[in-house]
Amino acid sequence: MSVKSPNPIDLYVGSKIKLQRNTIGMSQETLAASLGITFQQVQKYERGVNRVGASRLQAIARVLGVPIGYFFQDGPDHAPTLAGVDRKPMPNLISEFLSTREGIKLNQSFCRIKDVPTRKRLLALVKTLAGMDDAKDLPFESEGHAPPSLVG
Repeated sequence: MSVKSPNPIDLYVGSKIKLQRNTIGMSQETLAASLGITFQQVQKYERGVNRVGASRLQAIARVLGVPIGYFFQDGPDHAPTLAGVDRKPMPNLISEFLSTREGIKLNQSFCRIKDVPTRKRLLALVKTLAGMDDAKDLPFESEGHAPPSLVG
């Protein structure tokens, strides 16, 4: 018997629950208590293991302070595909990253940097560390600026 993998929409809705919960600094325990369920159930929702029913999703939206539509914005596209073509949905890397504590902290900190050249140099450094140091990938190259020095 094969193990059934979660539906991509369930995974996406769960990642959006986790993202909003982390963004407002709410624990799984607090969300669970507000809903009258266990934190393990919240974990299952966030991982997409269990589907969130309509009434429960409405309650989660109320507790997290977002409209229901928030959970589906920019979600997986399930447009019809050619018959016989197996198309696996791409994971939404931005949502996955922003649902982590590191992603939230990095995003908050980056947004507080007001100096645009500093932000661009920081982006260039991150791209270099990630192996994306292609000139075409760097935004300042297209603006006619020389790449920043990454060493003192």
